[in-house]
Amino acid sequence: MTIARCFVIAEAGVNHNGSLDLALQLVDAAASAGADAVKFQTFRADRLVTAQAAKAAYQVHNTGDDGGQLAMLRALELKADDHHRLIARCRERGIRFMSTAFDAESLAFLLTLDMPALKIPSGDITAAPLLLQAARARRPLIVSTGMATLGEIEAALGVIAFGLLDDGSVPPSTEAFQRAALSASGLQALREHVRLLHCVTEYPAPPAQVHLRAMDTMAAAFGLPVGYSDHTLGTAVALAAVARGAAVIEKHLTLDRALPGPDHRASIEPGEFAAMVEAIRTIEAALGTPFKGPGAAEAANRVPARRSLVAARPIRAGQVLVAEDLSAKRPGDGLSPMRLWEHVGRPAARDYAADEPFTG
Repeated sequence: MTIARCFVIAEAGVNHNGSLDLALQLVDAAASAGADAVKFQTFRADRLVTAQAAKAAYQVHNTGDDGGQLAMLRALELKADDHHRLIARCRERGIRFMSTAFDAESLAFLLTLDMPALKIPSGDITAAPLLLQAARARRPLIVSTGMATLGEIEAALGVIAFGLLDDGSVPPSTEAFQRAALSASGLQALREHVRLLHCVTEYPAPPAQVHLRAMDTMAAAFGLPVGYSDHTLGTAVALAAVARGAAVIEKHLTLDRALPGPDHRASIEPGEFAAMVEAIRTIEAALGTPFKGPGAAEAANRVPARRSLVAARPIRAGQVLVAEDLSAKRPGDGLSPMRLWEHVGRPAARDYAADEPFTG
């Protein structure tokens, strides 16, 4: 069994600050760093938040308390043509384009674009209409689970299973979602389409609150591949997630952590992102297979590193051997020291000089 390649997403998000030029630079940085995909966010601010919606505490900390979410998000919208420009740059640079939709109109637009998967953000795991719309598209889905309980994840997967199977004959309902999630066809559809991401929705996230072992809990509970969306500072936690078998790693990328905006301070810069990707590929290579045995790289070292039985002192032919007559020394091209006690109490077959390889 080989370990599947981890899919690395450079989360550009809104770190373009509303500038297409910065967004294009983020594509270049993600491609140069070796990411598999670069992901943005697609939304109409007035369809995502109310005029009264306050900023989250981290947003106030990073952008100031000079208005609510609506004004902040309006300045971070990408135009439809911006998406096409970004996709063209992605094709030039050999990296996949992705974006997360935060409203029905934006999701419908993204479904017209070439993307490897649809991303469901943590905040929308209870947004059932959006989940259903995404599932009905029958595209690969990456579902982030920050702030979610196992019960909420289960409920979301019920909506998704229903949407994946939906042929229009059954109206949506809580009961229909539950039946779909428990059916053999629903479970199979989830396995074919869905990857879950463990996530802690705080910017930056405290490592002590990440609990990477929850990845194992989610994998056991739902039987789906699990990855990790990382909001911690640095790359150590993301790399630990890869070592635990993360199928996907998502990490925020910025050109400069000092830039103004809600997410820059919890992001990493291009050089650090490149080092993370290189480390991920090294970890994958090191994970290898569950087989335990001498590897090809070790073969040449077995003889010089191991020991063989040798005479510890001169031995005469016919002499009844005691343990002290034999020693174990390098190289290991003779009798294994594991066989020492087979010869104790037996007569030596011939004379031996000290340090001479012992053959019996």
